[in-house]
Amino acid sequence: MRRRVVASPPSWPAALRARIPSPRRPLADSPLVLPALPPPRRRIVRSGLSLAGAGLAAVFYCLSFTPSLLPRAWFLQGVVAGITAAMGYASGAAAGALVRRVRGPFRAGTTRIAWLLLAAALPVLVAIFLWLGTRWQRDLRLRLGMPPAPEYDVARTVGISLLTFGLLLLIARMLRLATHGCSLVFRRVFPIPAAYCAGTLVVAVLAYGAFDGLLVANLFATADRLAAVENSGTGNGVTVPASALRSGGPQSFVPWHTLGRQGRAFVAGAPTGEQLTEFAGRPALEPIRVYAGLSSAGTVEKRAELVVREMDRTGAFERSVVAVFTPTGTGWVDNKVTRSLEYMYAGDTALVSMQYSYLPSFFAFMGDRSEVADAADALIGAVRERWSRLPAATRPRLLLFGESLGTYGMEMTFGTPQRLVDGADGALLLGPTFANPTHRELTAGRVPGSPVWDPSYPGLPVEFADDAAELRDPTGSRPKVVYLQNATDPVVWWSWDLLWKKPEWLTGRRAPDVTPDMHWYPGITFWQITCDLVFSNKVPTGHGHSYKSETVDGWAAIAPPPGWTTQDSLRLRALLG
Repeated sequence: MRRRVVASPPSWPAALRARIPSPRRPLADSPLVLPALPPPRRRIVRSGLSLAGAGLAAVFYCLSFTPSLLPRAWFLQGVVAGITAAMGYASGAAAGALVRRVRGPFRAGTTRIAWLLLAAALPVLVAIFLWLGTRWQRDLRLRLGMPPAPEYDVARTVGISLLTFGLLLLIARMLRLATHGCSLVFRRVFPIPAAYCAGTLVVAVLAYGAFDGLLVANLFATADRLAAVENSGTGNGVTVPASALRSGGPQSFVPWHTLGRQGRAFVAGAPTGEQLTEFAGRPALEPIRVYAGLSSAGTVEKRAELVVREMDRTGAFERSVVAVFTPTGTGWVDNKVTRSLEYMYAGDTALVSMQYSYLPSFFAFMGDRSEVADAADALIGAVRERWSRLPAATRPRLLLFGESLGTYGMEMTFGTPQRLVDGADGALLLGPTFANPTHRELTAGRVPGSPVWDPSYPGLPVEFADDAAELRDPTGSRPKVVYLQNATDPVVWWSWDLLWKKPEWLTGRRAPDVTPDMHWYPGITFWQITCDLVFSNKVPTGHGHSYKSETVDGWAAIAPPPGWTTQDSLRLRALLG
């Protein structure tokens, strides 16, 4: 019998070659003992895609092109598609891993066939939904009175979506690699399951710290610096008022340079006496506008006291109407809102406001909402205290106004619907935020059967309207509180539970502006509405977060001047554009 010769490679060390049986010795006497091979290296960052993850990512990607409340620009649609595809991939990969752990891996042939089917179906599905998505976006833009987008935007959308998906996948795999590395360290002390859990916890804490401490903190710091520079400037055409009836003007207790950019625009933006006289058809008064900026006094209480002193100086409490405006984050008050009230009363008005931040509303809302609540409470409280000391027969009408974040401050000032109704002669709230407690309470207590986007509330003179024209009914009782909330305003309808729960405004009868092609999908609808927030002001009036001249009907419903008619409202709306 011919003996088998086992040759040792020359690269093996001599001690190992000595253990290999010699051809002159029987194999049974000298068994072959090979060294243990090191475990294979795990490919994490460069590993292949998960089949289940890729399949669910394809489904999510296609559904991301379904319409939402507002039209999306091509780059925004690309971000939405990339994020939702990443969400689908993560969900599918996790589900696939769980199935493999329970029943074991699938056969290689089965996996290969599944990949081929996915590769064949994916281009067809994507092409169909790209075509449908283009049609849905075109129809939605036409519904809102916007021109259709160019057809070539589809290619740019696909590019942005793939880039977003790839970036998110790379970040996820880098975190997974870090988790694996930490678990190898902890294995020296803990069992493997506990080591992996500890590694996951460490990476999660570090990742959150990096996200919050580096990205978010720097984002807020950059926004703060830019907003501070913006606040120190002055808008085009805004000059120091020559009238003593304006803050920052002659004899004013508030220096011009302390008003901030939006405060200077507020006091300088009133219509002239000639413009008011021409519209009213009778002699008009010069309007009073009072404002205090962040630099006008050290605290909100002192700024509120300064506003009241300015009101006394200008004779504000001798006018027919005193209106307190809670501004948005930068201190901005929509000039069309203020001018509408001044035109209605032919200048017999005193409008007051106070800055609490110079950050945009998004950063002010996400950073510290107590600022707007404290400022609204201080200003409204100071004005109401001075106003309440006047004789009831001669005191002016006290009106309140808030838009967006300003509505949150107003509601926090009063706390309950009844106190909001009793707090003034009228209150107009435009685009309430999803965080407003009184708005949520009123919506939850609406008449059964009334839609959430246009609720009816029993027992209190509170009116909701998604169309300002609804407020022109002269036969109904006059409300004291009016909420104007567009059915397509994502600021009103955004919420965390959109991730897992179908919203009421997509259930039952829908608002006329909400496209019937819109449907709720877990996770997908949440990101769509979140991205709608970015351009909620970039749509025509009456849609999204754009209200503007619609406030004419709101003021006319709450506190119209004597003899005011619907034709007057239409005339004023046309004048304000």
